Amino acid sequence: MLDLTYDTPKPKVIAGAKHDWELVIGMEVHAQVSSRSKLFSGASTRFGAEPNSNVAFVDAGMPGMLPVINEFCVEQAVRTGLGLKAQINLTSAFDRKNYFYPDLPQGYQISQLYHPIVGEGEVLVEMGDGTARVVRIERIHLEQDAGKSIHDMDPALSFVDLNRTGVALMEIVSRPDIRGPEEAAAYVAKLRQIMLYLGTCDGNMQNGNLRADVNVSVCLPGAYEKYQETQDFSHLGTRCEIKNMNSLRFIQAAIEYEARRQIAILEAGGEIVQETRLYDPDKGETRSMRSKEEAHDYRYFPDPDLLPLEIEQAWVDDIAANLPELPDAKKARFLGDYGLSDYDASVLTADLDAAHFFEKTVAAAGDGKLAANWVINELFGRLKKEEHDITESPVSPEQLGQIIRLIKSDAISGKIAKDLFEIVYTEGGDPDQIVEARGMKQVTDTGAIEAAVDRIIAENPDQVEKAKQNPKLAGWFVGQVMKATGGKANPKAVNELVAAKLGL
Repeated sequence: MLDLTYDTPKPKVIAGAKHDWELVIGMEVHAQVSSRSKLFSGASTRFGAEPNSNVAFVDAGMPGMLPVINEFCVEQAVRTGLGLKAQINLTSAFDRKNYFYPDLPQGYQISQLYHPIVGEGEVLVEMGDGTARVVRIERIHLEQDAGKSIHDMDPALSFVDLNRTGVALMEIVSRPDIRGPEEAAAYVAKLRQIMLYLGTCDGNMQNGNLRADVNVSVCLPGAYEKYQETQDFSHLGTRCEIKNMNSLRFIQAAIEYEARRQIAILEAGGEIVQETRLYDPDKGETRSMRSKEEAHDYRYFPDPDLLPLEIEQAWVDDIAANLPELPDAKKARFLGDYGLSDYDASVLTADLDAAHFFEKTVAAAGDGKLAANWVINELFGRLKKEEHDITESPVSPEQLGQIIRLIKSDAISGKIAKDLFEIVYTEGGDPDQIVEARGMKQVTDTGAIEAAVDRIIAENPDQVEKAKQNPKLAGWFVGQVMKATGGKANPKAVNELVAAKLGL
């Protein structure tokens, strides 16, 4: 079981104001579906293609072109919903969300408002203090992405790239359950982790494949509790939406700034205007983008070109039966099966490739705790220093497992193991063969070790007297013996012989 405390969230209290204020945050996370083709056309979704090269007629809004639903995108949305413990709606429908923008050639976005494919779910968000928060998911709906307007290629012109137009998005809408900047970032990180495990979104925030709209409001202490009792949103204050956040660090900074901005207005006797804002990371502030449109301003209506989407429960059950082990379950198993600490289990399950590498290492080494120590401290440390990830590791799980087996069998000491790791990391090779070929085996012959101990003691009578008066100085003899044997003597045997010879 996870060693976590489930409790009412501790709200972020903004200091430096006339009153205590609490933050309330809801998020709309847009996750690009991992699919080779778009939601309603067969056009490629490949990132980095020449501008306007991945555009089908239906994506470009050509007259008479009809959308055709991509079944795999629907499956990916269902898989994500199941991963978030959400209700899968067997009947859903697509709507047209009407608005004008140069990179929206159809003049509307095909989305889901009234009947989304996924209903209520939840996400377990672990915080650094050992507590966990459950953030409720209100819905997940499928929609098509818009294109991209480019304003920095010419001083007088803007350009439009429609390659993203029609790419499938999952919009994951949370309840206003998030109470601070750190929790908001942890929530997005957890969503990203789950979808990476599921294979439904690649989580690349830099490319815009995962981005968030953050709704921020502030309220006086006690207002959130009133909202929980009544479900009346008016208790939470007027919210402002910060659009298109694609960095966990920027999400935190934007929330901090926006909260302070709203508090300053309220304490000066003003009112918060509901609006959409953008975050400027260079200035560290949010700025107004447009007044916030309500849903009816988009003139939603059922898309006449798409029939309601009906799926069968048996199909959903089949997807559920083939879900991979998800992060929380994997972490719980690592804690139970391998006896890892909560920290080690969290680190090893944060990334799916790292988790797979660790388990392969355990299979080769036969020791979970030692494997975790070597993977996290030695391998991860070295990879981070060289700015590589686990998929670029020059040391395979089998090689690392061999090194750990050599330590367990007393064939090599921990110090020799680090030297061996360096050789394998930089030169490659079979650890067993390297130890044999380079004479790196640990000296376990007590006769040879005893001879070295006797010699060191005989050559240093003054140190012997000091050690007898202060037993802590026996470590000096241990160090000298290890040095004399080139670090190959078994440290445990050396310590025992030194203590016995000195009568300690």
